[in-house]
Amino acid sequence: MPPMTTVKDPPSNFQLPPHNEAALEMLREAKNYESTIALAAGGAALATGGTVHPLGWLLFGLAYKPLVATQKLARLEKLTTLLLDEFKSQGIQVFPVLKVEDKNPIDLFVRFERKVHMFISIRSIGDKEVIYNEAREVLQLKRKDKHGLKVWNPCPLLELADYEKWLSKNRDLFGMSSREATKTPSAKVLVLWPPTKAADDHNSHLYSEVGNMKILALRRKGTAFVIQQEEVTEFIKAWLAKSE
Repeated sequence: MPPMTTVKDPPSNFQLPPHNEAALEMLREAKNYESTIALAAGGAALATGGTVHPLGWLLFGLAYKPLVATQKLARLEKLTTLLLDEFKSQGIQVFPVLKVEDKNPIDLFVRFERKVHMFISIRSIGDKEVIYNEAREVLQLKRKDKHGLKVWNPCPLLELADYEKWLSKNRDLFGMSSREATKTPSAKVLVLWPPTKAADDHNSHLYSEVGNMKILALRRKGTAFVIQQEEVTEFIKAWLAKSE
């Protein structure tokens, strides 16, 4: 009889990417690291392999303009704090700002080990409505004070699909087995931050029920859920219950 295959444990010196409280503290420090000159210098030094402020990896990884980066860090801090308060006792791991090759970073990768994975993109684009154009399979933006629609580029739905592929190729960063990386139920989630919101008049077949929630579920290279910022914890609770 051939020997049974076993899942190899990570090496004894293995370290996960910054997550939970350690990452939250880095987010808080980075948010307060306000000097544009220091931020730019840190990014340049990191790119050339220089010694930089310990937050250089985070600031460089964000790849956003300083003002946008500051706003994004504040949102990441708020959401990470909320998730840890709600789900720490359930073994949640929250990894903010994971760099993905030449794409925008993953805002939050949420892992309940061997139970659930979530890829969360946080987007705020001002006082606009988000509309899904089924015929063209694109997200469009509508300003409430103007007529006309603009295609949302880069498309967050395609980015979320890329993130899922990235994990399967980079599972060793998290000490994951191939089985956990590919078989664990996963959710791709676009979180719209106020005042940005999804239009409420999409066709009914574009919605799915998750627990007691009726959620916009857009199928573009897989399914991505579109929710508002205040719905995040309810969605995660419903998705966990669904996966048990």
